[in-house]
Amino acid sequence: MVGRGGKGGARTRRGRSAHTADAVVRRSRNPPRDPPCGSPNSRRSCSYRHGHSATLTTATRSTREREPMSEPSAGSAAEHRAGGATDALGLGRDIAAGGVDPVEHCADSLERADAPEARHAFITRTPRRARDEAAASRRRHRDGAAHGPLDGVPIAVKDLFDVAGTPTTAGSATLRDAAPATTDATIVANAAAAGMVCVGKTNLSEFAYSGLGLNATFGTPPNPHTPGGIPGGSSSGSAVAVATGVAPCALGTDTSGSVRVPATFCGLVGFRPSTSRLDQTGVYPLAPTLDSVGPLTRTVPDAAALDAVLRGRVPTPVRPPEPAELDVLVPEGVLTEDLDDEVRRRFEAALERLERGGARIRYGRVPAVEAVPPLFRDHGTLVAAEAHRTHAATVRGADADRIDPRILHRLRQGEAVLRDSYDLLLRRRAELRREANALLGTTVLVYPTVPATAPERALVEADPVSYARVNARVLRNTMVGSFLDLPSLTLPAGGSGAGRTVGVSVSGPTGADDRVLAAAAAVESVLAR
Repeated sequence: MVGRGGKGGARTRRGRSAHTADAVVRRSRNPPRDPPCGSPNSRRSCSYRHGHSATLTTATRSTREREPMSEPSAGSAAEHRAGGATDALGLGRDIAAGGVDPVEHCADSLERADAPEARHAFITRTPRRARDEAAASRRRHRDGAAHGPLDGVPIAVKDLFDVAGTPTTAGSATLRDAAPATTDATIVANAAAAGMVCVGKTNLSEFAYSGLGLNATFGTPPNPHTPGGIPGGSSSGSAVAVATGVAPCALGTDTSGSVRVPATFCGLVGFRPSTSRLDQTGVYPLAPTLDSVGPLTRTVPDAAALDAVLRGRVPTPVRPPEPAELDVLVPEGVLTEDLDDEVRRRFEAALERLERGGARIRYGRVPAVEAVPPLFRDHGTLVAAEAHRTHAATVRGADADRIDPRILHRLRQGEAVLRDSYDLLLRRRAELRREANALLGTTVLVYPTVPATAPERALVEADPVSYARVNARVLRNTMVGSFLDLPSLTLPAGGSGAGRTVGVSVSGPTGADDRVLAAAAAVESVLAR
């Protein structure tokens, strides 16, 4: 069993009493437009913003602050193949060493985007931009002026981010004909400043408002690990683009689990930073209080490197702690109860491997975590309230019938939550976040990212009731971390499971993103052995 300590307090894996978790755990130009795939050029604009200035910083790469990143751990690098490594840092090293030409690799990436296994992964391709950026990278490397370890590495971008010259559709038919953006979102501009090559904008659940990854307008990408299974959402296309080798990394957004769920179902690493960590100027909102943006990658070091780049910093290596230095708490209760058998088996096997690797593992209930599901049950969710507010005009307007009925129903449900419970939810969130941060200290939580393996697509499409039930289940654990603003990284649990993948999450207190990345690198180094 996952839970070992009962209600009396945290216990070590061998049953020795430890500190009680319930009490203390201290420890502008207009470039040529690349239209949406299969879509006509558009002239209708979409109006949205967070209220941030659209002005982008144009500091040169040499003036940007250097940021630590994790060194690749033993066994964590992805397999190599013709055309370079499949992990971002490995590919960057191959390019820097002259073994891979960024222009040729870009052409290979664009070709792979047309492969059957990547169908529906992209809404808009950006071949002209990609070729120009790859050619510029080739010149920099030739001249010894590379912009960092990811110069020349392809990246895919979720279609919630402004990319100059392309529309931002948010995966919705209502925005399919949106006018092209005139500037990049800040973090897209930061990736470009690091020399990365944007190959296109990826598919998603409509308005990023589902954890399943279905899209009735642009198609649903296939799950590369589970034939017939859903890819997870909302960042479905980003996950599939990485899992199928179109790009070694991608950008996603995560409001309730939209990076972590598809990363789990597609066998990847996905990082949800603290909400304030990255500049969200030029990102289409869903629920601004909860919205976060983060990378999907093949390895934890790649996630750490991309996290630095997206903040406008140059990644620099930093070693993860030894496993014996980790203070791991497995939260008993909602995050580890009612798991699918395969998830439970693989999670417990991962804990056994961590213990054998030297990690100290304790078990105990975390009151702030346990308080969240009853709050949602009694008052509704914060994401429902803010999603309704974000899309109220569309829901009430002439375009409402162009929205997927399942998404439209969820958006309308949020009206009552916004009216009756919004202030209470904000107040309780602030209280519970303070409580969780004080309790965790230097401890990291380790738990299953999703309590189920990827459900069959036919099941979730059978009827609206099944859709709602499965959506709530796959988002169960990730929604708790989002509500408490816990920076969280999911990585593959390892082991075999007939192609179905299971994720393990590492979470810490708000603002402890660097510690979470380092701890996750240590966990990965053990699980990859």
